[in-house]
Amino acid sequence: MSGRRSLGRPFGWLWAAYAVSTFGTRLAFDAFPLIAVVVLDAGPRQVAAAGLAVGAVVAVPLGPWVEFRRKRPVMVAMDLVRCAVLLSVPVAYAFGRLSLAQLLVVSAVMAAADIAFRAAAGSCLKALVPPGDLLRANGRFEATTWTATMLGPPAGGAAIGLFGPVVTVTVDAVSHLLSALGVRAVGGGEPQPVRTGPARPRAGDLPAGWRFILTSPGLRPLFLNTLLVNGLIMATAPLLAVLMLGDLGFAPWQYGLAFAVPCAGGLLGSRLAGPLVTRFGDHRVLVASGALRVCWSVGLAFVGPGTGGLVLVMAVEFGLITCAGVFNPVSATRRLDLTPADRVARTLTAWTVSARLTTAALTALWGLLAGLTSPRTAIALAGVLLLVTPLLLVCPGRGPGSGGGPRRTAPGTRGRG
Repeated sequence: MSGRRSLGRPFGWLWAAYAVSTFGTRLAFDAFPLIAVVVLDAGPRQVAAAGLAVGAVVAVPLGPWVEFRRKRPVMVAMDLVRCAVLLSVPVAYAFGRLSLAQLLVVSAVMAAADIAFRAAAGSCLKALVPPGDLLRANGRFEATTWTATMLGPPAGGAAIGLFGPVVTVTVDAVSHLLSALGVRAVGGGEPQPVRTGPARPRAGDLPAGWRFILTSPGLRPLFLNTLLVNGLIMATAPLLAVLMLGDLGFAPWQYGLAFAVPCAGGLLGSRLAGPLVTRFGDHRVLVASGALRVCWSVGLAFVGPGTGGLVLVMAVEFGLITCAGVFNPVSATRRLDLTPADRVARTLTAWTVSARLTTAALTALWGLLAGLTSPRTAIALAGVLLLVTPLLLVCPGRGPGSGGGPRRTAPGTRGRG
């Protein structure tokens, strides 16, 4: 019955806000590196590194700051900040004043605002949607993410080719403005969070998110598994690009096609997540999908030239993304289930900061490894290491949302619409 109920108009506005900003971001996916290379004759890694550094430094105090404020005003403010700093890029470009320093500042502000927005959005979702409907809500976000990933970058590349390098940045800025309007339209009252400790933030608040994650029997294995899997997968992405576009001689459009088409698997996986959890329980689905999603990457080490190589990459990516489409919404729901409402922002901030730093560190390490050996060898090693990561999911702690039986709608909850 829960699968047929509407999640309500407030969630609909939140989902619409997420969809429009996600499409805008995916449309402008490669805009900053392209501007850095084509317009400013600089290395794209300089821009990316700044965002990660700020995410590590600025986002840590943002968690406690967001926790004790109304979440929707924070989300609106972060969207408006992102809109404003992004619009500064086409304005400076039009007047011939765009510089690498400005791109670094914009990238840094975007990273900090994105982490604050995510932290507030998780708390907002937990308050807005009944516990029994969180998986459906997260499944819709997951499907939207993969749809945007499939359609955004090719459309963005075409727009850049037709209208110049800053057009997608402008569209991304407008998407954040529309997102702010969507969050604003959620409506309804939102009480001011009550701070149970001292009225002013303390230094001890900063690591609170990490303390909670690492002392939680249910969250700790999920956290470590997610960091390692996402980090190893992302670390091989630049190496695969070098291998396919360099040694194997694939055209850029073929490379883009190899990663756009398999995103349909994310739509399939996100639709399967709910029925699978209803039948088998979230613990079994997490373990099974977590194991299956890491069985594919090692196949990328065997990619060859021509049509056969292209088909191999698409098959591997489709399998991986389908399994991830199941795992991700179940994982996100488990995380919210196991986190008290007054700790969600700090927990999500710690989670996001850790994920970005881990990905940056593993990407740098695998780049060094590829230089010492070869891209193919480094990709193979990452694939082998991924096969070990499901061991972290075998015995997660028991608790709310971690039962082995089928997940059911919480007693007394009703749809909002």
